[in-house]
Amino acid sequence: MQKINFSLKGIRADEMRFNLNNVRINKDMKIELKPAFSRQVRTATQNEKIFFVSLAVKIESTDEMPKPFNLFAKITGVFEAAAVSEEEKKAFTVEATNVLYPYLRSAVTNLTTAAFAAPLVLPVVNGVIFPEDKETDETFYS
Repeated sequence: MQKINFSLKGIRADEMRFNLNNVRINKDMKIELKPAFSRQVRTATQNEKIFFVSLAVKIESTDEMPKPFNLFAKITGVFEAAAVSEEEKKAFTVEATNVLYPYLRSAVTNLTTAAFAAPLVLPVVNGVIFPEDKETDETFYS
């Protein structure tokens, strides 16, 4: 995958939610949090060099998989990049995701800590986060 020159102009927290659930958990019960990640990439309408990359993580309790809390965190990074072709846009998206992910990890840890819960630290990811970012012939940028 090719390298793209880009710069991070800013980061914002779009949404941060945490709520405890009244779930009784036995000591021998193992809880799998299974965070679900999502990403959205948009360009500015007035300037095609400005990109908005949003990363979100969601942990939600269900009847089948009860969890002690629900969590949702979404951050958006504003980037400037000269990505024109689909290949350049894909390379930029992968790199921008790698730049933003540590901020999302920190936001989740801070959110759970501020809620006086045990701090949740998302795993460190070395490489691609989303399966569609692996080198393929398909394009996923829209």
